[in-house]
Amino acid sequence: MKNNFKLLSISGASIIILGLIFSDSSWAGILWIIGVALIALSTHTKESLKGFSFTLWIVAAVVLTLQFPDPFIGYGDIKFKILIIPLLQLLMFGMGSTMEVSDFQEVLRSPKAVALGVFFHFSIMPLVGWSITKIFTFPPEISAGIILVACMPCGLASNVMSYLAKANVALSLTLTSVATFIAPILTPLLMKNLAGQLIEIDLYAMIWEISKLVLIPIVLGVIYKRVIGDKWPWFQEKLPLISMISIGLIIIIITANGRDALLSVGPLLVLACFIQNIMGFILGYWGGRLTKLPEKDCRTIAIEVGLQNAGLASGLAMAMGKVATVGLPAAIFGPVMNINGSSLANYWKNK
Repeated sequence: MKNNFKLLSISGASIIILGLIFSDSSWAGILWIIGVALIALSTHTKESLKGFSFTLWIVAAVVLTLQFPDPFIGYGDIKFKILIIPLLQLLMFGMGSTMEVSDFQEVLRSPKAVALGVFFHFSIMPLVGWSITKIFTFPPEISAGIILVACMPCGLASNVMSYLAKANVALSLTLTSVATFIAPILTPLLMKNLAGQLIEIDLYAMIWEISKLVLIPIVLGVIYKRVIGDKWPWFQEKLPLISMISIGLIIIIITANGRDALLSVGPLLVLACFIQNIMGFILGYWGGRLTKLPEKDCRTIAIEVGLQNAGLASGLAMAMGKVATVGLPAAIFGPVMNINGSSLANYWKNK
């Protein structure tokens, strides 16, 4: 297995470098796709790197989409972007089907940690996102997309990352659940105040859209689990895989539709998303330290603040009719936060 890892990773890196050397060639994109795919395969041979596999496959898919966008835009008169909202609702349904009453009991056990975690999430990230739009000179709709990502509730991967990081998983579950349920109110208010000068924000329409994308599917998921969840165990077992595929498809569809805009701002947008994500981790962690929370809680809040629900941002961009511009930062932020989050979780796991 060790030899397989070395062979695949070295081969993948070499092919990527070859693609960079011949970047002017039409073969460059294909070389990059093959290189990233080989590195993604290599992570399957090493237990400590398996957490990166999904993200690397997404990166390979994004490179493929940038090289050959047409098959991912639509077929005939059918445009695949209409799938974004149903896929997101499926993700939220899956989240609801895993919720338990115990997910909210941490509010009673650790009210200070929960209150601070929610406050840091909906204050640090929106302000970081807004600040980044002042540093980088992106088009207004791209800047609005950066702020939109920053105003999202906690990411769906945060619970897994908290487990890997030896953080407080119970607190993570509670923060994700509470943030998701209050997002229909807080997210539109934050967007109105921070991004209202960039694009038109219809406050009440956004409240309804988030409720339709988040609350209704989650409630249906909870009902499903209570009523028939035990009768269809095979479906419950497949939901994590379905969720991963849904996230991948959303990112691919957005990338295909926003290819031209992405190529024009690509490297800078990746850098902006990277800074936004890292600042979320740093400020979230030190927010916990300065308020004298236990180390496990500090790690949890760092992860919850840094990991945003990029899928929800994509769905809202689609509802606005601006998936190719406002939705682009979400498509970039998703893979970036998973790579950074996995690295941070593995660091804390081994510390």
